Order: sequence, then C-alpha cells, then structure tokens
Amino acid sequence: MKKFFQLLLRNRLAAAGGVAICFVVILALITPLLPLQAPNVTNTANRFQPVFAEGHLLGTDHLGRDMLSRLLWGTRLSLAVGFSAAIFAAFFGAAIGIVAGYFGGRTDNVIMRGVDMLMAFPYILLALAIVAALGPGLVNALIAVAAVNVPFFARNIRGVTVGIAHKEFVDAARLAGLSDTRIILTEILPNVVPVIVIAMSTTIGWMILETAGLSFLGLGSQPPQADLGSMLGEARSALITNPHTSVVPGVMILIIVMGINLLGDGVRDALDPRLRSGALTRPMAATVVQRKGAVPAPHAGGVLTMTDLETQFHVGPRIYKAVNKVSLNVAPGECLGVIGESGSGKSVTALSVMGLVASPPGVIVGGSIRYKDEELIGARYTTLRRFRGDRVAYIFQDPLATLHPLYKVGDQLVEAIRVHHPVSRAEAWKRAVELLKQVRIPNAENRASTYPHEMSGGMRQRVGIAMALANDPDVIIADEPTTALDVTVQAQILSLLDDLRRERGLAIVFITHDFGVVGQLCDRVAVMYAGRIVEEGPTDAVLAAPAHPYTRRLIACVPELGEGRRRLEAIPGLPPAVDRLEPGCAFAARCTKKEAACVTREIELARAGPRAVRCLYPETDLSREAAE
Repeated sequence: MKKFFQLLLRNRLAAAGGVAICFVVILALITPLLPLQAPNVTNTANRFQPVFAEGHLLGTDHLGRDMLSRLLWGTRLSLAVGFSAAIFAAFFGAAIGIVAGYFGGRTDNVIMRGVDMLMAFPYILLALAIVAALGPGLVNALIAVAAVNVPFFARNIRGVTVGIAHKEFVDAARLAGLSDTRIILTEILPNVVPVIVIAMSTTIGWMILETAGLSFLGLGSQPPQADLGSMLGEARSALITNPHTSVVPGVMILIIVMGINLLGDGVRDALDPRLRSGALTRPMAATVVQRKGAVPAPHAGGVLTMTDLETQFHVGPRIYKAVNKVSLNVAPGECLGVIGESGSGKSVTALSVMGLVASPPGVIVGGSIRYKDEELIGARYTTLRRFRGDRVAYIFQDPLATLHPLYKVGDQLVEAIRVHHPVSRAEAWKRAVELLKQVRIPNAENRASTYPHEMSGGMRQRVGIAMALANDPDVIIADEPTTALDVTVQAQILSLLDDLRRERGLAIVFITHDFGVVGQLCDRVAVMYAGRIVEEGPTDAVLAAPAHPYTRRLIACVPELGEGRRRLEAIPGLPPAVDRLEPGCAFAARCTKKEAACVTREIELARAGPRAVRCLYPETDLSREAAE
C-alpha cells in the first residue's frame, strides 16, 4: 500500500486530482454539520441575488433559495449516486465477465451476445429508455446509469478472465479438486480485482456526468430535491441574465469529473505492474544525460571506447547505480565478451552506448563513450539516430519480441536499409535476400516473405543478425543472443558470428553469462559484478588462471561434459542491491577471502600487462604473470 501511494503521488496531475476530490468529498460529508440555510426554502423576494450578497455567499436562484446550501447538498447527492452506480455496475459487470470468461463455450457465447446487444445501443439513449420505462426519479436514474455501464465492465473483465482461466495455477486448482465457485473466488477474482479497481476509477467521473445529464433533462432528481444536474436544468432559462446560477453547479461538476479522471489515471498507472518501476511516462528518444565535471579522456584506442561510464536509475528518492565507472574498449575485428550474473549491469552498459536506456528512470551521469573520434554521450539525437543500426548495430536476446509481428521479415530488413541509405525498394529487397543467404537461411527468397511467428527460434535469431548486418556496421553489440536457443542452434549462431567477424573485420561486444560461449568466441573478456568491472584480460588467460574470486566461482559453476561426479559449485548469497552499495568490494559478503581492508575503502582496478583485477587478495598474482 505504501508503494502504491508513492507511485500515485509521483504523478503530479493524479495527486492534484486526488487533493481536489478529497476536498469535495470531505466537504460533502460535513455538509449536515455546517451552519447552512435550508436548501429547499424559497423566498421569491430574494430571487437572483448575486454572488457575495449579504447572507448568501454564492447568491440565490430563481426561487430565492441559497445557492451555497443547494450546491453542497446537491454535490453530496451527486457523489452518492455516482459512486453507487459505479459499485453496482462493477459488481454485476465483473460477475458477468468472470462467469463468461471462466466457463467459455456456449455460456460465453450466450452471455457475450447479450452484452453485445446492449452495447449496440447508444448509452445515453439506452439510459433514457430505462428511465422512461421505470419513471423519473433519482433511484431510477441510478439504475439506468449502472445498467448502461455493466457491458463495459463485463467486456473488460471477460477479456482478462479468458487469459487467466487457462493458466497453470488454475489447472492445478482443478486437479486439486476445487469447485468452480471456489476457483473463481480464490484464483480468478484476486487477479482481476486490480482491473476492476482501475475500470471503476476511470469511469466514476463519467457516471456522475451521466447522472447529472439525466437530472438536467428532468429524469433524475425531482423538485425540490437538488443535485448538480437538476440545478443546471433549473438555471438554463437564466443563463444570460443571471449566469452565476449555472456557473456555480457547472464549476463543481467540472472539478469533480476532472479530479476523478486525473486520479483514475494515476490509480491505473500505480496499479499496473508493468509501470511499478517508476517509469510512468513514455521513454524519451535518447537517454537523459546529466553529466557533471569534465569529459574524461579515453583510456585506450579502439573503434568503440567507454571510459568511466556511469548509468543510474532514479526511482523516487532511490538511486540505482546500474553501471558504475565502467571502462571498456574493442578494436576492429576483435570480440570482447562481457560476462556476469543477471543484474550485474551488462545489458545497461550495452544500451548506454547508443542512448537506449529508457528515460525515465535511466540517466547517464558520467563518463565518456566514443565511436572512433565521435563522443556519443550528450550527442544530438540526430547524431545518435544516424549511428543506430548503421555504424553500431544490436542483436537482442529475444528476436520474437524485437521483430515486428505484423510485418514480413523482408520488409523489416528493407526498412532497416532504406532508413539509412537512399536506395529503391527493389534494391533494398535484393539486399535483404542476400543478407538472409549470408546468415545461412535456406530458401531465402521465400523466407523473406514470411512473418516472424512462422520461423523457428534459430531462424528468427538469424534474421536479427541479418538486420544487424544490413548496413555493414563497424560494431555489433550482441546482448545474450543465444540464451534461448538449444545447443545445436547456439553453436551455429556462434560459428556464424565468428565467420562474419573475421570476414568483415567487425568489432563485437558479446554479452553473456556463459563462460563456454566466451571461450568459443571471444578474444578478451570483462567480468562484471554489481555494475563494475572486477576482472579483464585475454580469454585464455582468464579461463586458465582467474584472478578475482568471483570469476573463479563463476567458472566453477560451469558443468563439464563427462564430469558427472564432480560437485557442482554455487556462489552463496545474493548480489548486493545497487542502490545500497557499501564501501569497498561489492563481492566481499560472498567471498571466502574477505578481510577487514576489503570493506573500508574504494578498490581500484589494478592493471598488470593485458590483465586487470579489482581485488586486494587476488587468486592469481598478475604482476608475476606479466613479468613471466
């Protein structure tokens, strides 16, 4: 609950709407306690008194009744009717939707065809028809407004329920012998409650507006009882001569509806689990840069060079140091492997190169990234846009998620080519087919006309590689491209990347958590932990004699073929939270060689020859190794 309110208050418009609604609701609740005049007592001698008249703060209406008293009592009534209609509509609509979605088949068809018939009528005409059949009155207006909104809830909840009803935990409940009623109440309902709350929060305002509309037409609240709609209806004849009689209830309706809608949007965002990271707004085109101090000089030459890169996620008061002063470089024709546990900062480092870290909440706060002699951090968006997919290309982990499901793979390759080069569609299509052949897709001419879902995982990954190669880039950043593939397809993809690297002189940054992949493909390896490089060096040297305790434990976790009797190692504990990093070595809490000095001061990345390690008590003496 605390997290919910934190996310809600981060949305300033939602917070403003919440404050407005809370003020109106509190005012409505204490109305009986306020020293107000009787709302229904007429006094024609005082009709149409102006605002701030003596004894009448908001003036009087055409019968001399106090506008302030009628406004507060009318607001109280309108809120009660609006909230009641929302509760009834949500209850019956959710019940109908859950039953239809859970049972499916003929039950679903019969129920939803009835709902579709109701939705075929314009809702205001349907509400008028219901009130005409039941007769004018506030209760009947409440029934009409609730009834016309039941299909909205039923349709939404039914769609959510259909997806949940076929989940494994529901199947497990059936196998356990639970009744349908119990499954609905204990398994389905808790999962759809957030959707019901979101739907209610975004429709209460409209229900209040609909009720006011019926009262405006004389079908809701009946004289002398007042609600906001009936006050507007009674004042329409004096709109020109005495506009305050219309403006006062109109402004209150505006405040209530706008406040509820703004608050509803905030509730929707705060309850959506996909937005709980704090990114409540659409990501910007490039990562926000808030770099302080001078741009550091590059530490080494290469086609791509990172120097003291710092990327953080700012979520409320917390600052997550996802990448903490990382320095890497890769030369033409070289493959650099970046390895580490999940959450160590590998992917964020890769995405920072072209400013692809989502902002908010991502922020680059320091360091330098150079493509050849071009500084990329803080570069204009047009510069980044020119380099993305042209000079620096990405291969992502899940091609099914990155390839567009509604476009053929050939069309997507054509788009990747034409966005950077002024060539005809025919030329681009020919180039796309050639790319598919280069990545060894059989029958490339026909495969170019297929959709991503018609291909296997290995084929889709080859299409991703072809897209990365479409514009002959100088650098390819491969973010765990073989993780979801079986070992046979994985070996083919690695062999393909290795051949392309040697043929084209590509520089590859290969991100993985598998030392077997690193040993097969990479020339050098950098080991990351808690956002920092803890070891770096030639792959063979690091694999043969790891210097950092973390690297040694990672290698020990790799199973070996034919070594079934060897005990599989595991690293105890969990990686540290990067928003609460303690001084010293981040791995100290999990390290068997921990000493007092490890947690008292900053530990630098010590270099000796081609290797480097961030450890006071390394497993291998690098200085002696370099001397030898």
